[in-house]
Amino acid sequence: MTIAIYHCSIKIISRGKGKSAVAAAAYRSGEKLTNDYDGTTHDFTRKGGVVYTEILLPDNAPREYADRSMLWNAVEAVEKSKDAQLSREIEIALPNELSETECISLAKEFAQQTFVDKGMCADVCIHNPNREQKNIHAHIMLTMRPFNEDGTWGDKQKKEYLLDKNGNKIYDKRKRTYKCRTVQTTDWNSREKAEEWRTEWENFINSALAEKGIIEKVDHRSFERQGKIEKPTVHMGVAATQMERKGIRTVKGDTNREIKSINAKISALLKRIDVLDNELAKMKEIPKEDSLVEMLMRFHDNGIKFNEVRGVSVSNLKKIAKFKDLTYLIAFVQGHKIGTLSELAEKNSETKSELKNHKSKLIGTQKRIKELTELLDNYPRYKENKAAYLEWQSITNPKKKEKFYDKHYGEIALFKTAKTFYDNKLSRTKITPKAWQRELDELKKSAEVERAKVEKLGDDVAVMETLIYNVQRLTNYEENDKEIQRRRSAELE
Repeated sequence: MTIAIYHCSIKIISRGKGKSAVAAAAYRSGEKLTNDYDGTTHDFTRKGGVVYTEILLPDNAPREYADRSMLWNAVEAVEKSKDAQLSREIEIALPNELSETECISLAKEFAQQTFVDKGMCADVCIHNPNREQKNIHAHIMLTMRPFNEDGTWGDKQKKEYLLDKNGNKIYDKRKRTYKCRTVQTTDWNSREKAEEWRTEWENFINSALAEKGIIEKVDHRSFERQGKIEKPTVHMGVAATQMERKGIRTVKGDTNREIKSINAKISALLKRIDVLDNELAKMKEIPKEDSLVEMLMRFHDNGIKFNEVRGVSVSNLKKIAKFKDLTYLIAFVQGHKIGTLSELAEKNSETKSELKNHKSKLIGTQKRIKELTELLDNYPRYKENKAAYLEWQSITNPKKKEKFYDKHYGEIALFKTAKTFYDNKLSRTKITPKAWQRELDELKKSAEVERAKVEKLGDDVAVMETLIYNVQRLTNYEENDKEIQRRRSAELE
């Protein structure tokens, strides 16, 4: 069974990080493009899985930019800085419930309405690398400069002079110039805009699913922001998914199973606690300060009499589920100093709070376990392919460099993928796999402790359920007995 997931990542392709807009466009489209800025040719015509590509242009963009090479070389040319931001990339997972054709239409409509209609060029590339794996997704590369009305590139930002209360420019004597500030010409780089785009994609997916009659919805917010107690599962990845489907257990698979298991446990316990709250609220006729121990003993005694009448011997009572835990139940209420139903209700509320607290700790721990698992998972690709990448980087002869790349493009691509991952996750922090592994081992031990506490709370919930069940049965038995006595008295009269 396949279900829709939400994935919408936003990245910047920057020359300062050794990236090229032309190279990125070539890879995502599976084409051969030459970057006029540095003379490098990027050939990805052997790349599989590209099922659709198209460039969408706003009204005031030159029509020749519909050509991929012309568009991104124009971007490379207009950006002069050595650390210039060249393109913004939006990567989205397309819903498995839609056909490939429907996914393409959905991605194009999202790109057109969200970006192109606002003045950006959008290079849309749809990848479906393995159609059996249901991993169809889209890469949308966007231009970062607005267009002027005449079709020329506009400015990303402009200088604005600071004015005094009389409207005059303020002179800075120390710097010997007028004070000014930099003002963005668009809001495309703002955090608010990124949140708006992510919300837009959520709306597009849910609208498409609704048209197919699917009521389940995706949410762009994290579980924490949604107010959910559950932890998000770890992204499996292609290799792990294939191994799991073949019956081979993986670290990521085990982590996901652990997450799903504890999520299910917590959800079930919270529902059971809510049921207990409701049952306790219904017990209006029972004096709230009556002794629980006395009620349990009365229930047990009445049960013995009731079953002896029907031929059940006292020695067989241990086989009757509702009586066999009497000693344990009394030990529980005495051990937790629960004397009355009111105190039992307090214990139920405390259990709920403890459960949520332990779960919160588990969420934080599991979040870090997820991060460390992904960091360690990428390290083999980084370590094993680094030498080939560095050798390729050291070659100065263009022809030799291209020949080496053609021979080792797989190793280079794997290293660059791992390096990009670390650059995004770690910034300038060092890569320390041994320290990550030590931290991961400690966190797993901590998670086991928290899980054991959750299990213990689950045992407490089961005991409280039995307590309430017994009190309810006692009340029913005694009310029925009183009714019988009243009828007999009436008959005698």
